[in-house]
Amino acid sequence: MTWWHAVIIFIAGIWAGTINAVVGSGTLVTFPVLVALGYPPLTATTSNAIGLAPGTVSGAIGYRAELEGYWPQVIRYSVASFFGAIGGTILLLKLPKDAFETIVPVLVGLAVILVIIQPRVSKWVARRRQGDETEHKGGPLLLFFIFLIGIYGGYFTAAQGVMLMAVMGMMLSQPLQRLNGVKNVLAAVVNIIAGLIYAFVAPISWPVVALLAVGSTIGGQVGAKIGRKLPPTVLRGVIVVIGLAAVVQLLLK
Repeated sequence: MTWWHAVIIFIAGIWAGTINAVVGSGTLVTFPVLVALGYPPLTATTSNAIGLAPGTVSGAIGYRAELEGYWPQVIRYSVASFFGAIGGTILLLKLPKDAFETIVPVLVGLAVILVIIQPRVSKWVARRRQGDETEHKGGPLLLFFIFLIGIYGGYFTAAQGVMLMAVMGMMLSQPLQRLNGVKNVLAAVVNIIAGLIYAFVAPISWPVVALLAVGSTIGGQVGAKIGRKLPPTVLRGVIVVIGLAAVVQLLLK
């Protein structure tokens, strides 16, 4: 690795960590950079998952105030993400890469649509709930969707944050900033579990992992400070813009 490759990867890590803390899709920065620098797609994917894990943890810590009193629910959701991540890593290691990536733009595009219509749907759901605490916590359907997104995240981490925000925004009547904190925790769970598995059974570039880990940790703190100060409308706009950029990049990749 040349020194300027290292600088580019480090900067990409900061950028990805910042974006992941605000909304997700940081992988859409680092993955193309690694491939452009000559790393094989599988190595880029696995090294990226491990390297960005500290950044997602950093972003989750930055949102700890928004998660106060909500940890029992976060733990429930984390279990679903845990098992989903295991399933996703198995898919990545066993199936041809093209088999799953062909539907990724569709999934991200659907997530963007859900984010756009989320305010109207949330109001409708709130009227239907009539204070039902069980629905307020999500229920089995939400856990199932989080599990599926965990599978996707374990396979190819790009835009899992957009999907999580869309699904939780539709099915939970929580403030958007709290949901963003939950998203960071769930993304951290997926990246850590996938990274641990990849570390033992997949090709890894450890210099890349180290650079991304340091950069994304810095970016996670920067992104948490930025994201916590954004009003819900602006944050939703950021989600939509990054989601659309993800669709375009995945279609062109």
